[in-house]
Amino acid sequence: MNIVPDSKHTSSAVIMMALTENREEETILKEKLLEENIKAAAIDFGGEFVSSVSKIIEKAIITAQKAGIISDTHKEEGAVAGAAREAVAQISQKAVGFNVGGKIAIARYEDHLSVCLYFGIGLLNLNEIAIGLGHRAI
Repeated sequence: MNIVPDSKHTSSAVIMMALTENREEETILKEKLLEENIKAAAIDFGGEFVSSVSKIIEKAIITAQKAGIISDTHKEEGAVAGAAREAVAQISQKAVGFNVGGKIAIARYEDHLSVCLYFGIGLLNLNEIAIGLGHRAI
């Protein structure tokens, strides 16, 4: 049976990308996903949550552009920004007032685009773990 990627598959792919442990795993997964025509990328991120929200969204857009996931059109940049903002909103209640560190991942199949934030939230080694996921159609 041949499964055609859609919003569910694109979102699953971006979550897997966010969960990779290192750049080598990212590269292997990106190649596997590309065989399914899913483009994906990820970037590490850390900082104080509230002051970093705009940086998280900017990093998602820049990473998507550099990886060839989106072009530099207003429509495609806006889709990444919207999906990233949705992901941020899902973790904001836990993260406000704390530092976050983890990964921002982006994946796209045709007109399906997903952004996943996988962050440790907290101080020292007292971390809460959170995943935020946003999806947009382009």
